Amino acid sequence: MAFDLEHVADLALYARVVEHRSFSEAARRSGIAKSAVSRRIALLEARVGTQLLRRTTRSLQVTSEGARFYLHCAQILASARAAEDEIAGADTMLRGRIRISGPVTFCQMHLARVLAAFQIEHPEVELQLVTDDRLVDVVGAGFDLVVRIARLKDASFVAKRLARDRLVVVGSPAYLQRAGRPAAPEDLVHHNCLHYDLVPLPAEWKFRGTDSRSVMAVKGNFTATDGSVLREAAIAGLGLAVLPQFMVSAEVHAGQLELVLDGHRRAEIGIYAVVSATRGLPLRVRTLLDFLVRAFARADWRDRAASRF
Repeated sequence: MAFDLEHVADLALYARVVEHRSFSEAARRSGIAKSAVSRRIALLEARVGTQLLRRTTRSLQVTSEGARFYLHCAQILASARAAEDEIAGADTMLRGRIRISGPVTFCQMHLARVLAAFQIEHPEVELQLVTDDRLVDVVGAGFDLVVRIARLKDASFVAKRLARDRLVVVGSPAYLQRAGRPAAPEDLVHHNCLHYDLVPLPAEWKFRGTDSRSVMAVKGNFTATDGSVLREAAIAGLGLAVLPQFMVSAEVHAGQLELVLDGHRRAEIGIYAVVSATRGLPLRVRTLLDFLVRAFARADWRDRAASRF
């Protein structure tokens, strides 16, 4: 297939449609009619020989091929923006939008303050933060940067670790007095174990001892898709919960919750900033990425509410 330089404009238009999940918004931002956007995307799909988008009257979905294609389009456009940034001297004044996704509670407790500090330093940057505890697709969902708390396996993106954390088992003093304190993972079969519903196999809690591992099948009468809800349920004395340490450190310090089975530690987890690629990233995204790394490099990041880094 012959490539015409004029097709670059269609790649940019396609990237804009994916990022905004809307033909209308892409048309508005491009200054052209919605019908023209639809026609040009249809011609683009015909040229590449595959369906990039699934369109209905109510939604716009990116196909798996479309997500991979968007990655290449985004890299081309990012390289072009980076070239303009350098020529225009944009290193002294960052501009443009950065679309970010992150887990709800982590954003509320920590990320929002860091982003506010970044924007104070770079007021011309527009930040859009979408909070979501599900694992979103950094490419297909049109994000510039995604914060994930997990053990990452996907090699199709680039992840920079911001901090380490670990999962801990906690319960309130009232619950432990009523139900007893488990001395070993096997004792959990006698406890009401609260479940985080977005994690696969929620009825299995894994532990690592000094020289062994154990997987316990547990049960409970309460599930939630929000970790902060589980934390509040545990504080209220409903049962035991597994949560990231950053989410409960203040409550443990205040005596509202107690660590349980701390000698049988659960696996360490990482807090990552994920981007589709580091090469060709717009300067504003690279600057934010570096800012996040510095902010969470502090050993006391769980306890600080700093406004500048």
